[in-house]
Amino acid sequence: MNLGSPDSTAVKDVRKYLNEFLMDGRVIDIPYLLRLLLVKGIIVPFRAPKSAEAYKTIWWKEGSPLIEYTKQLRKALQQQIEEPVTIAMRYGSPSSKASYDELLKKVDGLEEVILFPLYPHYAMSSYETAVEHMKETHAAGNYSFKLTTIKPYYNHPDYINAMVENMRPSLQQEYDHLLFSYHGVPARHIKKSDITGTHCLQINNCCQVASPAHNFCYRHQCFETTRLITSRLNIPQDKFSISFQSRLGKGWLEPFTDIRLEQMPAEGIKKLLIICPAFVSDCLETLEEIAERGKETFIHAGGQSYTMIPCLNIHPAWVAAMSGWIKDYSAGNTEMILS
Repeated sequence: MNLGSPDSTAVKDVRKYLNEFLMDGRVIDIPYLLRLLLVKGIIVPFRAPKSAEAYKTIWWKEGSPLIEYTKQLRKALQQQIEEPVTIAMRYGSPSSKASYDELLKKVDGLEEVILFPLYPHYAMSSYETAVEHMKETHAAGNYSFKLTTIKPYYNHPDYINAMVENMRPSLQQEYDHLLFSYHGVPARHIKKSDITGTHCLQINNCCQVASPAHNFCYRHQCFETTRLITSRLNIPQDKFSISFQSRLGKGWLEPFTDIRLEQMPAEGIKKLLIICPAFVSDCLETLEEIAERGKETFIHAGGQSYTMIPCLNIHPAWVAAMSGWIKDYSAGNTEMILS
């Protein structure tokens, strides 16, 4: 399961997609009537035309890059496992119901569906909403099969290995700095996901102090992914940093990627590598926001070279990790299964 995409770059299709996406109470977590007024009265009318133009700059002749990469991943995974594989999107098409029904047609007496969210980190606006949406559709359809979910894999050795192998070719070039740009979320989301109610963003160095809250803390998990990757690659502390992109307002996690891209050249960082580990598949936020607009910002500020490292997409090490987890579960290993 991936995020989803508009059906086309037409403003009407982008508007439909944005309405579904932004009306999700786990994305904009304010009372329904206020959210309705904000999304349909302010954000979408203003944003849909701009987003449509942005999509046009990255759209493939086959369609949305995110959708096409997910289709390619499905095909690559299907070549390595026996169980039938289909895809679902949290917003747009194919829907969760359509995907469940497709599997029912493929498998007589279907007993279990394994949900594989293409979100490495736990966040209420990504992983959580995807999983809960699939659960709700499952319950509403009164399906007889069991629904099992792959848990967040931000620190799993196989995911880290796939990231490392995906990054190695780009790291062969000369660079001054490596920026890990994660999708931003409001700080209040971090606090809402804190099962202890007293840890996240409430004590010093909260992401480094052990706590059960880390199982649901997006910020901690982003830091941990970065730590594990840079440790494997032996990248010095002063050679990398973390930022957060795609903010929609105040109170979001900092530092902001777009601001850092403006600042870095003045700090002596002229040759930059940037990667977006929160995204498994390249999409609008990586191809347009980072690869296009981000580069323009950095170069305009005095940077000399700028390289965005692609997402995992269909990297062989990533496909091998996914297939390995499914095969392990089929053999009775429940390590990757959400309890």
